[in-house]
Amino acid sequence: MHALLVGGVASGVGKTTVTLGLMAALRRRGLRVQGFKVGPDFIDAGLHAAVTDRPSHNLDGWLLPRAEIEEIFARHTADADVALVEGVMGLFDGLEGGSDRGSSAEIARWLHLPVLLVVDASAAIRSAAATLLGFETFDSSLRMAGVVFNRAGGPRHAGWLREASALTCRTPILGALPWETDVRIPERHLGLVTAETGLLTPERVGKLADLVEAHVDVDQLLEASRLAAVPSPSPPHPASPGRRCRIGVARDAAFCFYYAENLTRLEAAGASLVPFSPLRDPKLPEGLDGLYLGGGYPEVHAADLAANVSMRDDIRAHATAGCPVYAECGGLMYLSRSIETLDQRRHAMVGLLPTECRMLERRRMLGYAEVTLRQDSLWGTAGSRLRGHEFHYSEMTATDEPPDGWQTAYAVCHPRPPGPVPEGFQRERVLASYVHLHLASQPGAVRHFLRKCTR
Repeated sequence: MHALLVGGVASGVGKTTVTLGLMAALRRRGLRVQGFKVGPDFIDAGLHAAVTDRPSHNLDGWLLPRAEIEEIFARHTADADVALVEGVMGLFDGLEGGSDRGSSAEIARWLHLPVLLVVDASAAIRSAAATLLGFETFDSSLRMAGVVFNRAGGPRHAGWLREASALTCRTPILGALPWETDVRIPERHLGLVTAETGLLTPERVGKLADLVEAHVDVDQLLEASRLAAVPSPSPPHPASPGRRCRIGVARDAAFCFYYAENLTRLEAAGASLVPFSPLRDPKLPEGLDGLYLGGGYPEVHAADLAANVSMRDDIRAHATAGCPVYAECGGLMYLSRSIETLDQRRHAMVGLLPTECRMLERRRMLGYAEVTLRQDSLWGTAGSRLRGHEFHYSEMTATDEPPDGWQTAYAVCHPRPPGPVPEGFQRERVLASYVHLHLASQPGAVRHFLRKCTR
């Protein structure tokens, strides 16, 4: 098998464009391509899936221990020809300045992956070679499979880049991509745009493949990315006997942020995942045993969500009748009484939670989170710990102690002080929080949730 980590010298150098272009070019050659994303980001993984037609999985050295990372990689590459792992930030950037914990380099080292380095050469020639030389020598334990210079000004500029690097560096120069505005991935306030926005049309995917085939030595890249051995995945845990539990999963343009591994583990444990659209469907699917409302952009679609009164009523009725409901971030916002958008308009939501949501101009929270369950809940018993990530531009109205039987769900610790803070809402079988949990961080969480759904 072939495997490669696409790393950058910094954020914003074009890792996503290069990764998607490689995926498109390799798929055009008839290869089965499996995507992965270093870090907690949902958006890049969704774009990978749109190109490869396979779910892309997150590999995060803070969220998950090394053994879980190795297992996820082995399991999802078992039937693939090529694995492409898109890095995060700069190659060596992680949680702190004194180590590369949580970085792309850490994942490359754990999985023995060669690195394709992406350098933004738009305003450099010999300085780009100096940058490459620094990355070569900074950590000799990593194997540099090659470099791609991105945003080259033209053939002459590309030639100068090759000349400067060949004189001073060992890393093979695999290509120089010109600045192509019609394939560039635009940004939005929560990162890059999502696959659900229709960004990756067949025409754009074709142009990405054309760009890479014309300017990158794909054959040499494949040769450099050949792995001597890939670990075998562990035997899957048998699903619980009996009837498969039906879990409704909100999937549409408003709710599209899910860790693919969470869904994989729910299915492997015996759940039947039933997608539904809070935007378009008049009511929930029949016969559900539980609901999973992930993150996304409910604020962008707030008017349409508010207009679908029958769906809001049905979700509230299911929760009132005892159906387990789990919601995170965008799902939390949807379960609140209302969302106030930046234009000061208030849109009615499900009205299940004793709080209202307000969008902010500036980011409210970004960072990792370790949650401790303050009482028995859908994911485990009191005191159990899970890890996740927060990223939101909204806030909830303050409630010192949630009313009407509601309790604070979590005590949350972030990698940096201050200490534990209360977070989330819980009452009976409803749990909602801003934290996107990665269920592989607590091995017993999935089965505990499914037991709650089958009672």
